[in-house]
Amino acid sequence: MTTGLPARLREVRQHSLDLIAPLQPEDLCLQGMADASPPKWHLGHTTWFFETFVLRPQQAAGAELGFTAAPEAWGFLFNSYYDTIGERHPRPERGLLSRPPIEAVLAWRRQVDQALERLLEQLGPLEQEPGPDPSSSSHALLELGLQHEQQHQELLLMDLLDGFSRNPLEPSYAAVPEERFRAGWLPGGDAGPAPSGWLEHPGGLLEIGHDGAGFHFDNEAPRHRQWLEPFALAERLVTNGAYAAFIADGGYSRAELWMSEGWALARAEGWQAPLYWRDGTAEPYAFTLAGPQPLHPEAPVRHLSWFEADAFARWAGARLPTEAEWEALAGHLPQAHGLLWQWTASPYRPYPGFHAAPGAVGEYNGKFMSSQMVLRGSSYLTPPGHARPTYRNFFPPGCRWMASGLRLAQDRPEARPDLASPPDHPSPFSPSAA
Repeated sequence: MTTGLPARLREVRQHSLDLIAPLQPEDLCLQGMADASPPKWHLGHTTWFFETFVLRPQQAAGAELGFTAAPEAWGFLFNSYYDTIGERHPRPERGLLSRPPIEAVLAWRRQVDQALERLLEQLGPLEQEPGPDPSSSSHALLELGLQHEQQHQELLLMDLLDGFSRNPLEPSYAAVPEERFRAGWLPGGDAGPAPSGWLEHPGGLLEIGHDGAGFHFDNEAPRHRQWLEPFALAERLVTNGAYAAFIADGGYSRAELWMSEGWALARAEGWQAPLYWRDGTAEPYAFTLAGPQPLHPEAPVRHLSWFEADAFARWAGARLPTEAEWEALAGHLPQAHGLLWQWTASPYRPYPGFHAAPGAVGEYNGKFMSSQMVLRGSSYLTPPGHARPTYRNFFPPGCRWMASGLRLAQDRPEARPDLASPPDHPSPFSPSAA
């Protein structure tokens, strides 16, 4: 990964274009559900962010950037949730936006990129890393825009997986994401399999949250003290094999394992397995960005809702970790990053002393701090360099289209069987699946 804002600008913006390179024109408006967005919308929205929060204010202040703003109507199309900015096109209807055409959106991106490079030349070199407050400097706003685009790069791939999964042809996007996932857990891969024991922590008074050095989103701060009782975290993420045993033991038909809201949702939507698991003629398989792939029992189970993760933990005689527990051991956890975001037991709420940034950018995280649960770590779809131990991802507990998995926790670090591996229950996996 390159360093310095000019190099990062070129790298991050180019990566978005690289992500759409394998797609056909028809794919660019694909929106499989209301929670997802089409690839073309992601390209337009991230460009709108730079134009709205960086270029227009700079040009209004007198900067000569040689930049012509996009038509006002485009702001209505590509605004996501910034109520301070104005009205916006309904999110569930983003897939209907066949216009502007992709050529116009790409031309707009090029013009914005050129203006951003001219702005960086005028601003001069950055003397220190920008902090989390985007109102502190133009450099900080630019860095926020790059981090924002990296978030959308991951969302683009997760949204695309959902859209492709609805096609009976089960199309393949590309092999690279799935190769990255396999490298993180497959024996002989880059990371290899994680140990299958437990990491113990004595608890006590400790600090969590970002220390303020370098970029971080506002919801990662301020750093604060928190008391933890003794606990242990599983070294390994829960596997497909373990989750298959949960299914075989009636996991989706036992109300006592589920939160009431999750039980009602699972019944209403007919959940019987993780989102992209399919029943094949010979053995189960999963739909991925590389198309249909075998369900390896030792691979971490993915695309679970918080309700499913919580039910599995209860079935396993364990629980989900709090985000403070996860962060306390993050530097020692195998499979902490680069595989799956990991659900925690923590609701998404502000840290003590949190204050949203002034202006429209203050809407970035703070106004979503209700009715959502925190995930920690990063996934195989997270852009390189975008992960941090203090990163707080968040989604509603019923969502399962993200690259989400789970790690078990227990209150007392006592010796017990490894519940992250398949327990001694009937399993639907045939011997050939191993």
